[in-house]
Amino acid sequence: MKVWIPHEHGRAAMEPIPDGVELEVYDGDGDFPSSPSDVEFWVPPFMSKRVSSARLDLMPGLKVIQLLSAGADAWIAGVGESVTLCDAMGVHTAATSEWAVSAMLASLRGFDRYARNQSRRLWQPVPTDTLEGKRVLIVGAGDIGAAIATRVEAFGARPVMVARRARTGVHAVAELPQLLPDADIVVLIVPLTEATRGMVDATFLAAMPDGAMLVNAARGPVVDTAALTEEVRGGRLRAALDVTDPEPLPEDHPLWTLENVLITPHVGGAAAVPGFLDKGYALVGRQLRRYAAGEGLDNVVSEGY
Repeated sequence: MKVWIPHEHGRAAMEPIPDGVELEVYDGDGDFPSSPSDVEFWVPPFMSKRVSSARLDLMPGLKVIQLLSAGADAWIAGVGESVTLCDAMGVHTAATSEWAVSAMLASLRGFDRYARNQSRRLWQPVPTDTLEGKRVLIVGAGDIGAAIATRVEAFGARPVMVARRARTGVHAVAELPQLLPDADIVVLIVPLTEATRGMVDATFLAAMPDGAMLVNAARGPVVDTAALTEEVRGGRLRAALDVTDPEPLPEDHPLWTLENVLITPHVGGAAAVPGFLDKGYALVGRQLRRYAAGEGLDNVVSEGY
């Protein structure tokens, strides 16, 4: 069985590698290390922007694509039914949930404002807010959403979970119009699908109470950027964004200069912190061993989730 991975580091991090596996490194650029026609298990480079149908056409023997990203939106449409697509659920959980809570705290306590003042050598204390007692609406009740809930509870906040469908302890997306008016903070941690693209529009934002915060740790196109800009420009809402639409955010975009907006350049996931390759390839190794043994794979992507 031929397996392609994008990093040499993965060889050791994936061990033990099943017998009969021919492991080659292909980082997505330049010449193929060998014929792609008999590649059966492929780990593409992290955050590949889109599937090349021409490249997949060269891989008729492909059975599994194992991503190193938590999101699979760039891959859904291009992968045929004969290929099992798996995401990296679990790999980015700690880093992304830490970013979300850090963004809430930084915005609430005014750290972004103080950082700007520091560059101007301006000592200007102002009253700020706290996470304690806040009602945090977490839209996306998967692995990362659950980790965010645990972390905000540790600060004395009250998480409320939302998913596509209701289940014990989790509200349905259809309930958002009733939930949003009571939310102090709304965290987005949903995959980008046709159902979530543009979900946070002018109507969604208008339902949030004055002074509430939108935290986007999902994908930029989940939010209508123009609608968000209007709400935060007027000072009614604040926002903490790790992702934007478009991305990168253009240098002349007004969001950059608004004091109630905190922006980081898509660094919320594990790829921006130490240990990403070890965690990612530990997952790849587990998946490869399951596949070689004829067992079902974890993290199989269905309907974009």
